[in-house]
This record gives sequence, structure tokens and C-alpha cells, in this order.
Amino acid sequence: MEWRRCYLDAVLVPLAFLVSMSYHAWLWQKVRNQPLSTVVGTNSRGRRLWVAAMMKDNDKKNILAVQTLRNTIMGSTLMATTSILLCAGLAAVISSTYSVKKPLNDTVYGGQGEFMVALKYVTLLLIFLSSFMCHSLSIRFINQVNFLINTPQDDAMACIVTPEYISDLLEKGFMLNTVGNRLFYSALPLLLWIFGPVLVFLCSVTLVPVLYNLDVVFVKEKGKCSECMCV
Repeated sequence: MEWRRCYLDAVLVPLAFLVSMSYHAWLWQKVRNQPLSTVVGTNSRGRRLWVAAMMKDNDKKNILAVQTLRNTIMGSTLMATTSILLCAGLAAVISSTYSVKKPLNDTVYGGQGEFMVALKYVTLLLIFLSSFMCHSLSIRFINQVNFLINTPQDDAMACIVTPEYISDLLEKGFMLNTVGNRLFYSALPLLLWIFGPVLVFLCSVTLVPVLYNLDVVFVKEKGKCSECMCV
């Protein structure tokens, strides 16, 4: 029966989500408690110093600030465009009368019924839509920083548009950009769900050490590489 073939989907797919969520919960705690031991925390500290330096010598560095923020906006725009294009493609597949499950029935473990196939594509669609929303909001915040970082620092504005306020806006933009990218990455295992839940679990488990090496700061001491434990 069809529902018996869904056993693997009901076990492996939630387990894959649990592996990914556990890693990101650990990373969030790491960023809060030891920010300089992670790439996210180190970059955040560097951006705050950068904003203070740009505003301190704004007459000479205003063009540099605008160009740097423009490059960031271009990256978020690219990811937002890619996400919405994938959403449009998935929406076309979902609404199509062609049954995409027929070529896979005899070659894939797990459920391949009408409901299960629809669940796979709708889940992917929601993930890409969430990524699009995060990148769009990221562009909004960084655009605000683009204007405010060059605001003349007269007596009326100096107490409102401070480096701390602009740094907070910039951090919101970069945090949304990071969340959008992670949602986009999480869609890769879900894409493999089309070919069965086993690949979803294996891809999620493989993705964790890859992200770990990208998220944790390592320092070299006496020819050996060790994790940075700065606080």
C-alpha cells in the first residue's frame, strides 16, 4: 500500500531537518557566547568597526562606503532573483498536468503518491519564497544604511543617526542575508527528496561538516590548525 512506502519519508526527512536545526542552534549559541570564534561573529564585529571608520572620516570615504554597500546589495539582489525564478519554475511544475512521479515510481524508495509529490514541491516552494523574502528585506535595510551613512552630522542628527544605530541596521540586513542564504542551502537536500528520502538524510548529514568548516574560525599555531576560542 502507498502509505507503507511513506515510512522512510516520515522518519528520514524529519531527522534530516533535526540534524540541520541542531547544528544551527549550536551555531547561534556559539555566536552569542563566543562571537569571535565564528565567522558570523567576527564579520559582525568588523562591520561595526567599518561603519565607525566610514562615519568618522566621511568626507574622504563616502564613495568607498557607497560602493561597498552597493556590492552587497547586488549579491542579495542576485539571490532574491534566483529564488523567485525557482519559485516560478516550481509553481509551473505544480500546476502542470504532467505527472512527474511516473518516471520515478520504480526507481525511488519512499512515497511517490500524488499527495507526497505535491508535498515535496510545495515544501520547496515555501523554502524558496522564504529565502526571497529574507533577501528582499535585507536589501531594504542595506539601502537605508546606504543613505544614512552619508548623513551630515550636525547637532540635530548627531544624537539620532549614530554609528551604533547604523551598525544595528547593517547587522539586520546582513543577518537577513545570512538567513536567506541558509534557507537556500537547505533547499538542496529537499531537491534530492524528489529522488527519495535517503538522499535527503545523507545530504543533510554531509552538509553539516561543510558548514562547520565555513562557520568556525580556525587559527594556525606552530604549523597546526586549531579552533579559535576567543571570547
